[in-house]
Amino acid sequence: MKNEIAENAKQEVDKILEQVKQERDEIVLKAHLLKADARDEWHKVDKQWEHFKSKAGQVGKEAKGASEDVSAAAKLLGEEIMKSFQRIRKSL
Repeated sequence: MKNEIAENAKQEVDKILEQVKQERDEIVLKAHLLKADARDEWHKVDKQWEHFKSKAGQVGKEAKGASEDVSAAAKLLGEEIMKSFQRIRKSL
């Protein structure tokens, strides 16, 4: 009787152990994939950032002749880059 109780307890603990292990493994995988997604987005937005910096300097020099459309487009691009940086920050 004692052996049966001990065996049942062991089986229950083993079952819980396996469930916890599976949950942990899934979280580790999702975390790894999330980091990869963040890294991919970082590379993309960093290229946009470099482009934006170079164009922002040109717009400043040519502001006298720049139209409102160019200024609005530059502002929109800057806002999109900021949102991308914020998404990356949240995912880390």
